Amino acid sequence: MKACLLPLLCLLIAAGACRHPSTGEQSGSGTPKGSTGPVSDSDRLVFRLEKVADGLDGPVALENAHDGSGRLFVGEQAGRIRIIRNRKVLNTPFLDIRASLVKMENKYMDVGLLGFAFHPDFRHNGRFFVHYSAPSGKKGFDNKSIVAEFHVSAGDPDKAEPVGRIILEVDQPEENHNGGNIVFGPDGYLYMGFGDGGGQGDKHGPTGNGQNLNQLLGKIIRIDVDHGYPYRVPDDNPFLGKKARPEIWAYGMRMPWRISFDTKTGELFCGDVGQDTYEEVDIIRKGGNYGWHAMEGFHIYDTASYKKGSRFLLPIAEYKHTVGVSITGGYVYRGSRYPAMQGKYIFADWAFKVFYLEKKDNRWVMHNCRFEGKPDNVFPFRINSFGEDEGGEIYMVTQNEVGALSPTGVIYRVTATAQR
Repeated sequence: MKACLLPLLCLLIAAGACRHPSTGEQSGSGTPKGSTGPVSDSDRLVFRLEKVADGLDGPVALENAHDGSGRLFVGEQAGRIRIIRNRKVLNTPFLDIRASLVKMENKYMDVGLLGFAFHPDFRHNGRFFVHYSAPSGKKGFDNKSIVAEFHVSAGDPDKAEPVGRIILEVDQPEENHNGGNIVFGPDGYLYMGFGDGGGQGDKHGPTGNGQNLNQLLGKIIRIDVDHGYPYRVPDDNPFLGKKARPEIWAYGMRMPWRISFDTKTGELFCGDVGQDTYEEVDIIRKGGNYGWHAMEGFHIYDTASYKKGSRFLLPIAEYKHTVGVSITGGYVYRGSRYPAMQGKYIFADWAFKVFYLEKKDNRWVMHNCRFEGKPDNVFPFRINSFGEDEGGEIYMVTQNEVGALSPTGVIYRVTATAQR
């Protein structure tokens, strides 16, 4: 999730509360080889937004069930998953877990239903997984992140069984930086990003959570939900058998609000929300250290924790807060309807702007999306998330007014053509 109402926006940026090169290992002081902001968009791509549905309450996630039904599923932050069929939002929710969440209010919040993912074999086993924020009950913690497994109802494919099985709990010391969506990789394992525990500058513990390998906060994790109870750690996880949490796949993250796999290359993209100055896009590698809180983007953030000669995986792109305030990670387009978008990573900033990355000569280049009738690339709504349908077409999840309960959510399909 992102920053607050516009009058509070500057305060949130100042407090670091906004969350939500080539990628070979390099020194944190190395010369950037990726984009450091959008270039002047001189190509011929013209983007459009096609409205699909509206009237959603605080939508934050969109998924498809890859079951041939053509349905879109939208997660509302306050605890419901809704179905869009033939451009209509069904009245009855697919899942309603509002009673399991922390108290939700119609204001900016970093907690709630934050992401969900359908099992790759959902068509046959009916399993899906949800990430949400529940009351902690532990002294010194604000809430706890829950990953739970649910099943579709045996009698109604548009309804899920209301009670799930908790497979993972992570205590959260503060309200913000809880992480976001969960995704299945091409290997069949479940991946998830957790933020650093909240607050400013990752001040939890002597090294911060991002660099603490005995803590799941500030990490990308990878687990096997098909074997073991409540899950199994895959044998090739990089920290298995070491003095570390074996679930960790990569570390040094601040607030990985949205992650996604390129369905062609298998690369895992991450929009990691920055602190005071920079937002970044990373490609997540096995065992990689992405630098937080020593680094923010390509730059040293904390001189006390940065050590000369440190080795970090640097972003493929960054942009300053003169461009935006809080990154919303997206998807690499692999659909068939709009060939001009092929291979481009479409993403956004929560504060109104949409961008794309394309790879040229082994270098990622960042562009402003040039929208028809919108030469300034500035929209009057918040961009919370992205999603894909079964054909690989990309959708943008937005809301016109800030608030976890605001009924102003709108879903758009992103399209583009090449103009001569």
